[in-house]
Amino acid sequence: MIDIHGAQAALDQVVADWNHAGSTWNAAALAATYTGDGLLFGGRPGHFVGRAAIEGYFASYDGVILAGAMRMSGTELRVLAEGCVLAQGTVDFAFTLAGAEQTRSTLRATLVLRREAGRWLIADHHFSPTPAAPPLGKD
Repeated sequence: MIDIHGAQAALDQVVADWNHAGSTWNAAALAATYTGDGLLFGGRPGHFVGRAAIEGYFASYDGVILAGAMRMSGTELRVLAEGCVLAQGTVDFAFTLAGAEQTRSTLRATLVLRREAGRWLIADHHFSPTPAAPPLGKD
């Protein structure tokens, strides 16, 4: 069973792999950082299930995002089972957009990582903005 240090190494490897693929906004390489049955709630409406759908999600930004990188912080890690890690915290994104515009965003982040064929991959990805107030159903 991996310990918390192994869980941190798993997260570090996944973030490095994602950032490598994001450095040229390569939709296929970004999707390859997810399991074949991966789940993604990202920055567009809908739930993207499976690597092909996840690749389509990333490809939907072609020509808009030229490069992207993420940094996780304030992360709590839990080893859920052998070969399965939960990471929850904050993700800071830096994007280079068409026209060389540089943007940054900070979101809440939950990732479930699964070890497959000797690599850690993202099995479940949910990033969302932090609400300004509790969502109690009142405007």
